[in-house]
Amino acid sequence: MGKIILRLDRMMVERKISLNELAERVGISNVNLSKIKNNKVTAIRFSTLAAICEVLDCEAGDILEYQKDE
Repeated sequence: MGKIILRLDRMMVERKISLNELAERVGISNVNLSKIKNNKVTAIRFSTLAAICEVLDCEAGDILEYQKDE
């Protein structure tokens, strides 16, 4: 079975936004956002994903990527 990879780091670079600024604007802690950014989570709430997309002006598909097993 494949897995979902979070590409938040790439989107943050494209939008030129820091971890601290994004965390503050989304309303979550720096620690939790860092875990999302570094793919250290097994789940993400839709409300959190929606807030991230709103702040970054992107679609969920810009952040989520499906990776097949090799």
